[in-house]
Amino acid sequence: MKPAVWYLTMIIVGFFYIYVTAIQYIKGQETGAADGLQQTYVHQYDPQYYDERLFESNGSLDFTYHNHKEMTSFLRSVAATYPNLTALYSIGKSAQGRDLWVLVLSSSPYRPIIGQPNVKYVGNMHGNEAVGREMLLHLIEHLVTQYAQDAYVRWLLDNTRVHILPSMNPDGFSVAKEGTCQGGQGRYNSQGFDLNRNFPDYFKTNNKNSQPESEAVKLWIARIQFVISANIHGGALVASYPFDNSPNTLFQQFYSNPSLTPDDDVFRHLAETYSFNHATMHLGLPCKPGAAAFSNGTTNGAQWYPLTGGMQDYNYVWHGCMDITLEISCCKYPRHTELTKFWQQNKKALVRYLGEVHRGVRGFVMDPYGQPIEDASLKISGRDVGFTSTKYGEYWRVLLPGQYKIETYAEGYLPRQDEFYIEESNPTLLNITLFPDHDHVPSPSPTGVTNSAPPRRPIPVQATAASNTARQDYRRRPPHFVGGPTTQEGSAPFQQSNYGVTNFFGSLSNRVTKFFSSFG
Repeated sequence: MKPAVWYLTMIIVGFFYIYVTAIQYIKGQETGAADGLQQTYVHQYDPQYYDERLFESNGSLDFTYHNHKEMTSFLRSVAATYPNLTALYSIGKSAQGRDLWVLVLSSSPYRPIIGQPNVKYVGNMHGNEAVGREMLLHLIEHLVTQYAQDAYVRWLLDNTRVHILPSMNPDGFSVAKEGTCQGGQGRYNSQGFDLNRNFPDYFKTNNKNSQPESEAVKLWIARIQFVISANIHGGALVASYPFDNSPNTLFQQFYSNPSLTPDDDVFRHLAETYSFNHATMHLGLPCKPGAAAFSNGTTNGAQWYPLTGGMQDYNYVWHGCMDITLEISCCKYPRHTELTKFWQQNKKALVRYLGEVHRGVRGFVMDPYGQPIEDASLKISGRDVGFTSTKYGEYWRVLLPGQYKIETYAEGYLPRQDEFYIEESNPTLLNITLFPDHDHVPSPSPTGVTNSAPPRRPIPVQATAASNTARQDYRRRPPHFVGGPTTQEGSAPFQQSNYGVTNFFGSLSNRVTKFFSSFG
């Protein structure tokens, strides 16, 4: 291509980029001005009304929206009524001082059972996306009232610790308006920050000031090793999975290319588990004519639209938790008269999704004397995003049926690799024993600190070329290990091949069509 033609092309593309950005800004301003208006919820274009049968609840919780005081009262009442199944705790406070309540549900709520996995739901991250908040309250009621009657619910709570945070953004909810299907009033926290743009990002540096709600969640998931989770939103009908972001590129907002994780097969399975157990999500119908349609009711986050600072990518990269985003209502804040239908459509999916934590591999990382090894680094060969063991040596990883290898490293121990097989019916139990690396001298204990464990005999390790190489090339983590609390923002590798000019022009017409169709 001649230089003059190239420069002209870039000028045209740059002008078009600035023009579309300006239009989007203006559109956003107009939407903000209309936040106070009650917008019409058009039933005939809403796929969640595909099945009009109503669900008759036998519970005591009304199908209406509950403010923070009412929600707190309900959670305290459940915790007091079902002390053998629930425990209520706060992970912190919102910017305006409201408690961020979490209810844990388990057959042993106050004393965690070693080896039992933790799962979580987070609702109402955007304050004006209110359906998820109420669905989680009804899920709580369903689990505690059905424990004695429903075999699946009993199995779930006997083998799982379920943590439910109904409202991550109670301040935003307090100013949102019922009946408002679009717009941003109440979306942000009281300081004006979007909480789903407020986490460290694997692909870019996030310079936004961290908010109290985000900080509370970060500390929460640092203390408890969650295996799978989901955060519930509104404004669409789809299950979205990581990555939510992709490498830096000038034309990123025009791309429709996916940004896939090493565990893409698992994330697709998790998203489809929810979608196909939902009454209508799996149909993939658009919320209105011209809007995006999603095959099987699922999408890769970045392929839908990329965002920086999302919570699901942070869960996965920093803490090894497989988190997806559930968009469960075309209208962000529909009338309360619609809540019975939403519960009917989401009840089975909400329960069944939690059970997916019981597939894959699990076990303990121990030394030769059966003592747990905390913070061992593990990864599945060929899947570079890793995970770590708990203080009890526990580890879990959700995997689909097949043959795998797991790599395990820990400070002061020789690394090892184990092969195992996953079946469909039950998780694979694989306990891993690490042997001390005698050529690695650990740091001395602080003065006055003693180890209560009995003296350990030296364990002979046969010196081989391979073991010598392992010692010389000692690492605390496996080669190519990605993730963990020390992950640096923006540390993802840039994959130029996926973001070239050719791909940009190849997808430009599609993006332009999507953009103009959004005006509806």
